[in-house]
Amino acid sequence: MKAVSLYLPLSLLFAAGAVLADDAAILKCRGLPDGTARLACYDAIPTGASPAAAPVPARAPAAAAAPEQRFGMEQTRPTETAPKSIESTIDGPFSGWGPNTRFKLANGQVWRIADGSSGEFPPSTQQKVRIVRNVFGTMFLEVDGSNNSPKVRRVE
Repeated sequence: MKAVSLYLPLSLLFAAGAVLADDAAILKCRGLPDGTARLACYDAIPTGASPAAAPVPARAPAAAAAPEQRFGMEQTRPTETAPKSIESTIDGPFSGWGPNTRFKLANGQVWRIADGSSGEFPPSTQQKVRIVRNVFGTMFLEVDGSNNSPKVRRVE
């Protein structure tokens, strides 16, 4: 019985050591200013790697997209020049939302309901919407003709 009680903690200790990534590699990735390069760096870190095993990729060139196309995808606090809101229409039929509902806007952006709210509307197409950022950076979907504003997150 005593051998079994020692086996479990030891097996957990070895399993935990195998999934830990190298701290130095994580710190290198954390220092990259470009979000795409930083994500690629984190993805390249093998679990349980030795310190020299995690390569840091070269910095990728920054995408030159318009501020409205980057709306909602910022990795840091929005800048002074970042738009406070965007207006578009929902691409396709619309009859409301529920938790985790995804919407594709006419501008190509895809958003997801991020709270547990729901709302029902008469079926329509090309429903006018506005996505607004509050002072804390949280995004809300404002549907034309409704007082409900669910919290949303940009997916694409």
